[in-house]
Amino acid sequence: MGASKLWGGALALLVGLAFGLAVYAGTLLPDLTARGSQPGLLHPIETSGDCMGCHAGGTLEFHYPATSWKGSMMANAGRDPVFWAALDVANADGESIGVPGVGDWCLRCHVPEGWFAGRVSKTASGTRVEGTDGCLLQGKHDDVPGFGNDYAGVGCHYCHRAQPNGPNGEPNHLESGDVWLDDEPCENGGSGPCRGGPYDYAREGTSPPPHPWKQSSHLSSSEMCGSCHDVTSPLNNGVPLRTLVSAAGVDTGIAFPIERTYSEWRKSDYGSALFADGAEAAPMRNQPGVVVKQQQTCQDCHMEIARSDNPEEQFLACFYGPNRNGTLSVHNFSGANAWVPKILKGEFPGLGYDEAFDQAILWSTQLLTQRTALLSARGQRSADGQTLEVEVEVTNRSGHKLPTGYSEGRRMWIELEVRDAQGSLVYSNGSWDPATGELQRDAQTRVYEIKQGIWDPGSGSCRIADAQGRASFHFVLNNCVAKDNRIPPLGFTGGNDVEIAPVGAIYPPERPGSERLRNVDMARYSIPVAGVSGPLTVQARLHFQISSKEYVEFLRDQAVERDFEGENAMCEGGPGRPFDVGPQNLSRGAYLYGLWSNPAYGRSPPILMESASAQVP
Repeated sequence: MGASKLWGGALALLVGLAFGLAVYAGTLLPDLTARGSQPGLLHPIETSGDCMGCHAGGTLEFHYPATSWKGSMMANAGRDPVFWAALDVANADGESIGVPGVGDWCLRCHVPEGWFAGRVSKTASGTRVEGTDGCLLQGKHDDVPGFGNDYAGVGCHYCHRAQPNGPNGEPNHLESGDVWLDDEPCENGGSGPCRGGPYDYAREGTSPPPHPWKQSSHLSSSEMCGSCHDVTSPLNNGVPLRTLVSAAGVDTGIAFPIERTYSEWRKSDYGSALFADGAEAAPMRNQPGVVVKQQQTCQDCHMEIARSDNPEEQFLACFYGPNRNGTLSVHNFSGANAWVPKILKGEFPGLGYDEAFDQAILWSTQLLTQRTALLSARGQRSADGQTLEVEVEVTNRSGHKLPTGYSEGRRMWIELEVRDAQGSLVYSNGSWDPATGELQRDAQTRVYEIKQGIWDPGSGSCRIADAQGRASFHFVLNNCVAKDNRIPPLGFTGGNDVEIAPVGAIYPPERPGSERLRNVDMARYSIPVAGVSGPLTVQARLHFQISSKEYVEFLRDQAVERDFEGENAMCEGGPGRPFDVGPQNLSRGAYLYGLWSNPAYGRSPPILMESASAQVP
């Protein structure tokens, strides 16, 4: 990249503005992030380090917002090595179709402080800088939140300034980080914009904080989360970069739906203010282990309330009180990623976040193992005794598809074992080898995942592999879905919605004629057991993995085959370079592969979510 560069002179700027584009080195650079608030805020985003003085407790006082936040993937969105390796591929893929600078669209969500400060692409003055590779960001991976550290992820001031509408009533588009930030002076205390929160201090009769504040219902709504957790192909001068091609090869004209966690929730019982059909839904809501009250927000599951039966137990949002026992949302933002926090703990000890990362790993593991799925198994020999027929049932207890979110490399699967009367293994399916990272699979293996790809008119199919048969993951270029057998949430009514409908899998309605699809999948296995003495023991296990071997190898191979530079060379002349942490002289793809291969990090080991067993005579 070299040192900071300005795009174009006065003439180029005028031409660029006329077409809604910027010009650099003869290349028209599109504005892929035109919606929502833009760089040049009257009131810059303040660092989360400013909040820690009051809103952080001791290293184990995780009810404090900043203490629970700092180990989360939100706080570390700018440090995630998987993200950085994928960013290089996204930028290269954009350039391959004549759309440079796609990283602007990615970095807006992952490093909002740097993006709004003009250190990615757009600046307050309307000029452009060449930072869509992240090379102009200030700070470095192991810097704690503080002034000028852009690697501190999605921080306090960014979220607590988010608004449901723009300053002139502009809509919140609920996708791709198209967020409106409050940039007006606040009427309650201090200077600058309000920091929204759940509390109304005047109504409570409690002392207000020493900064501008307002009570905000938007902050506790799922729409707040939907601003980033639906991701759509970016708009290039108002036109989607990629549009969805159906399984029949028809271009729908719909901007390609890359991630749809919020939309999945919206079309479930969890997202319904009132259940669509209460009588119909009641039997499903009474499934063992599945409890749904009328509407549950994202925060209900991913920011659980700190509470104790002892009203005197102190849960503080701020060190000077008041006690928020029963009303304080823990800022853990727990999701399914328990692997990257382990890497960050090992690679960036200078952060001093060891306890926070350990707690984040624990929270994610608890979410996956205690509140996400149910598993049952049963089996029966055929009449001639030659075949064992096994059924494994998986129930989705989450408020969205299972799994959901970032699709590339993410998967859940069933491992099945059968042992004879002596305990000897007679059948195995879906085992994962920790020495190689390989998943043993065949036609019967049930892997829950979404496979997005590039439509191939010649074959009339959605292509998800390259010419060598290697799995490919082109986040920016994808325009079709080859497979989506992820399990719907309870009460899912998106079966006819082309953006979120199952693909290559059938989930039946809860009853004939209903629009509500079952949140249950039944995997069936036929296993030869001729001559095997019983009783037979069937053992089923449900696993989740954040990054598959195929995905990590893809990112590595892309770095090699497309000649991606080592990060310090690529970012030569950037702030603080060369770095002594992170990829340094390696490409980001090679660095990630090295982390994945490191025995300390275990090749993205799967988490055992649930297990079930059955005895068959």
